[in-house]
Amino acid sequence: MRDDRLEIVKDFFWPGTDSKVGTASVLLALSSNLRGEESIKELLIREGLKCVVTEVGGKSYGEFQDKITKSVIGACLNNGIIEKSSSSIHAVLHAAEEAKKGILVNVSSSVSLAVKIAVVKDSHWIAVAMYGLSAIHPITNHHRIGLGIMHL
Repeated sequence: MRDDRLEIVKDFFWPGTDSKVGTASVLLALSSNLRGEESIKELLIREGLKCVVTEVGGKSYGEFQDKITKSVIGACLNNGIIEKSSSSIHAVLHAAEEAKKGILVNVSSSVSLAVKIAVVKDSHWIAVAMYGLSAIHPITNHHRIGLGIMHL
């Protein structure tokens, strides 16, 4: 992505705030293709943030719940976003639980879900954003988004 386009993306960050992780994670979760995702990651890394993206799908509420926890923790540990310590894992789990509330509100137990998950971390905060689709039938997709932020 050209530098002027990266500057436009920077305009999405809340001015005057110390932490950009919430906005950054939502932007990354909303990226619709690999090229856009990589461009946003490049910007976030330049801004001193750590980030990772994973995707989760499931055909039932319970299956989806199980997959999210494993996927988020695995992606964070495997990509050096967090250390393997109880405080770091606790923080990312709490942020993921908050984000799930936006995704799973008013969801049928038999719903199919497909969600992109972005995790962004700075030195004090970690944010988990989830964006995707849910449907009981393939032609009834609903867009959903959730965000959770936790202090490390």
